[in-house]
Amino acid sequence: MSPRSQSVNEELRRRSRERLLQAAVELVSEQGYEATTLGDIADRAGSARGLVSYYFPGKRQLVQSAVHRLMHRTLEEALEREPHTEDGRERMARAIDAILGLARDQPVLMRQHMAGILQPEGFVECPDQQRLAQLLGETVACFGSPDAATDYPMLRALLMGSVYAAVVPGVPMSIPTLRAELFKRYGLERALGVPPDTEVPGGTCDTDLSRFFATDRKPADQPGPRSGGDSGSESDDRSDRLNDQSK
Repeated sequence: MSPRSQSVNEELRRRSRERLLQAAVELVSEQGYEATTLGDIADRAGSARGLVSYYFPGKRQLVQSAVHRLMHRTLEEALEREPHTEDGRERMARAIDAILGLARDQPVLMRQHMAGILQPEGFVECPDQQRLAQLLGETVACFGSPDAATDYPMLRALLMGSVYAAVVPGVPMSIPTLRAELFKRYGLERALGVPPDTEVPGGTCDTDLSRFFATDRKPADQPGPRSGGDSGSESDDRSDRLNDQSK
């Protein structure tokens, strides 16, 4: 069989990484961070266990990258949902509701995320974290901030503080209360965004997060499924690693 093209190898690596991110989100949400091992994540993703460290330095980096993906895609989906708008006030309201919605719907994940970023290492620098920052910065600018570079960190701090308050064990604050305070801070009407008693287009509290992890695309020249597994299986992942190490 002729060697796979570079584009096929890149796509297989991308799909392997996506499966690990999705598995991390699912397992930590189901059973908590401490109870989830890298082996569990690899098994859920259908990848060889040794390949997790090929893509991520450790569990903390993997989980934080996975949550940044979830936050980035959730915010992106909220900002771009129909009816699409460039109204800065509506977009600010949607951004607030998107992040507070994650605290409501994924408290275990968001609690772990807050704990992780309070470690000395802080944020894990990854493309999804950078895209999340970009979207929030664009939201601040669209809202009409004369100094987005200053106002973006304030929005980030307010959202982080609200998430923490919503998921802190024992004494969580209610999402509607936190939302009202943030809306007051930005002078937003309650009807903007997605009020707590309003159904989000497409449904609320969606537990199927697979749409945020694109694992099903296949390049045109990729071979079809082989017997015993699909073309994105452990053997493909292992082959990709060996190909990379030989370069």
